[in-house]
Amino acid sequence: MTRPRAIAAAQTVPVRGDVDANVERHARLVRAAAEADARALVFPELSLTGYELDLADELAFSERDPRLGPLVDLASSGRMTLIVGAPVRLGSRLHIGAFIVSPDRAVELYTKHHLGAFAASASPDGIVPAAEATVFQAGERNPLVRLGDGTAAVAICADTGRPSHPAAAAQRGAKTYLASMFVVPPDLGREAASLRAYAVRHSMAVVLANYGGPSGGLPSAGGSAIWSESGELLARLEGVGTGLVVAIESDAGWRGKTVRLGDP
Repeated sequence: MTRPRAIAAAQTVPVRGDVDANVERHARLVRAAAEADARALVFPELSLTGYELDLADELAFSERDPRLGPLVDLASSGRMTLIVGAPVRLGSRLHIGAFIVSPDRAVELYTKHHLGAFAASASPDGIVPAAEATVFQAGERNPLVRLGDGTAAVAICADTGRPSHPAAAAQRGAKTYLASMFVVPPDLGREAASLRAYAVRHSMAVVLANYGGPSGGLPSAGGSAIWSESGELLARLEGVGTGLVVAIESDAGWRGKTVRLGDP
């Protein structure tokens, strides 16, 4: 094993609509991940803006958005691939995107394939966001990510609800599935069970990156986690708050750990 995997999930608490503040929070997590020897770090869905559908049009990123500059620099200096979430405008279409920022300063874009909506029961205070399809359009971009000696595939939240999505990733040769999520408390058990099942079925390590606090009028469940390709839970960040879940592969197998960060 010449180039093992060293993967991490960032659990962040977004500031509503404040891209600059959220870039700073991303930078803090990237630096902590570098100290933990991670080589790929995935953030939650729409991590740079928060899950704020009413602000998506105003805050939408371009494909080569200069606001990504600090993260490009961090990916390069930390020799780490970053997967960060933002609304992205491609022509006249608005998508939920995941920017894949590589250590060589290249930036690629994954666009969410399957749009979702929260059920009314998900919000105990009765605040329910509009369905994503009223704001965004489904996308088709789906680049693979170089990771160790192999490749990884990206998913954004509702994508993971379609078993065909991880199956297609495995068919393309992906050995790691990077799920950028926003999971509310009633759904965490189901989502975690599905992701673990995909790990076993497709022999892929699976990463779940979730928010550590509320966004878009909904609570987050936290609970970011990583499973091995055999379905073993390598590490989970219990509950909410800011932190990292890290799993590092070696000839002896996997070792996982969590890193708690205090409030910014």
